[in-house]
Amino acid sequence: MTSEAQFVDATLTENLLSLAEDPDQFAEAALDSRRLVIAFVGMAFEARIAAGPGVSVFARNARRELAATAANAARQGYRGIISFGVAGGLAAHLRAGDWVVASSVVEAQGPIKTDAAWSRRLLDAIGDAHHAPILGVDTPVAEPTTKHELHRTSGAAAVDMESHIVARLAAAHGLAFTALRVIVDPVERTIPPSALVGMGADSRADTRAILRELIARPHQLPLLARVTWDAFIARSAMQRVRRLLGPHFGLIDLPSAAMAGEELAPVLRPIAPA
Repeated sequence: MTSEAQFVDATLTENLLSLAEDPDQFAEAALDSRRLVIAFVGMAFEARIAAGPGVSVFARNARRELAATAANAARQGYRGIISFGVAGGLAAHLRAGDWVVASSVVEAQGPIKTDAAWSRRLLDAIGDAHHAPILGVDTPVAEPTTKHELHRTSGAAAVDMESHIVARLAAAHGLAFTALRVIVDPVERTIPPSALVGMGADSRADTRAILRELIARPHQLPLLARVTWDAFIARSAMQRVRRLLGPHFGLIDLPSAAMAGEELAPVLRPIAPA
C-alpha cells in the first residue's frame, strides 16, 4: 500500500548501479553516500529524477514529513535543501527546457535570498542557466495574462509551487537553500484544464482524469499535445542536468571531505569560487 507520504530515498546499491556508466559519479558515490541534501519536488516523476547519492527527496504531498525532517536537519546530518523540478515561465525570453537558478525566492512576505555559493556551483555546472528570482505560489498559474502580470509585479523569471516552501523552511532552520527549475510552459503557453486535472493528489499523473476531461472537451487536445511536448523537453533536460550535478546536487561537504584525507583529492572536482 502506498503511504500518504511519498518519500523517495534511493538505496546505496540502486544509486551505485544507476551511476555505473559514469566513473566520476560512481567514485564520488562510493566515497560519500551520506544524505546531506533534502530535495523538494512537486511530482513523482521529478522525485525519481532527483533521487541519488547524498539526497533525500520529498514530493509535494509529504509537506508535513518534510517540515519534520527540516526541523531536525542538523541532527540528521543535512546541510541544505533544494527546490527541484519544473516551473512556469514568466519572463518572455525563457523557453521550454531553459534552466533558472534562483537568485532569490519571492513569496508572500517578500524575497528570500538563496545560498550564493551553492547557486554559483549550479550555474557553473549547467553553463547556460539563468540566474533570476523565482516566484512561489500555492495554486497553478495557467493563463498567459496572469503570468505576464506576475512577472510585472514580482520581477520573477519563473513560477512554481514548491520553492517558497523550501525558502521558509531553510530560513527557519538554518539550512543552505537554493532552487533549480527548468521551464515547462513558456509565458505565452496556456495550460489546458486537462493538464491541470492530471496533477493527482498523490503527486502522480491522473491519466483517467485527463481522459475524462478530454472526452468532455475534446477541443483541448491540440493544446494538450503542445504542453505534452514541452513537458518531454523539460523532462529530458532534467535527466541530463541531474546526472551532471552528481551527488549532493553540487553541495559538497567541504569540512568532512578535508577530514577524510588526501585520498579524496583525485575524485572530488574542484569548486569554483563564489
